[in-house]
Amino acid sequence: MKLGAFSISLAVKDINASKTFYETLGFTVFAGDIERNYVIMKNGNALVGLFQGMFDNNILTFNPGWDENANTLDEFDDVRSIQKHLKSKSIDLQSEADESTTGPASIVMLDPDGNAILIDQHV
Repeated sequence: MKLGAFSISLAVKDINASKTFYETLGFTVFAGDIERNYVIMKNGNALVGLFQGMFDNNILTFNPGWDENANTLDEFDDVRSIQKHLKSKSIDLQSEADESTTGPASIVMLDPDGNAILIDQHV
């Protein structure tokens, strides 16, 4: 499966303090809006999303159809085909994409340790 760009989405308490911390590690703001309590930071091909007040726990995020620069890929596995594959392997999904649609959609699952994995297709 081609899952696309990978990032970790962190649930932070103080977005400004977290932004400053990651800037110290060499990250720069790549996307988002700090006034809306989220920024995506980048260091090379590493992506860290900082989200204040949007969710309770950290989330592993994959973006089918995007590379680490949010460029649309020519070829990628649609989230619905990924969903079908996971279901065929008896993976329980917390939320599912509508298989009768095309374009942007997402699915969420938990790994064996309860870590949330979001597969979030934007194209």
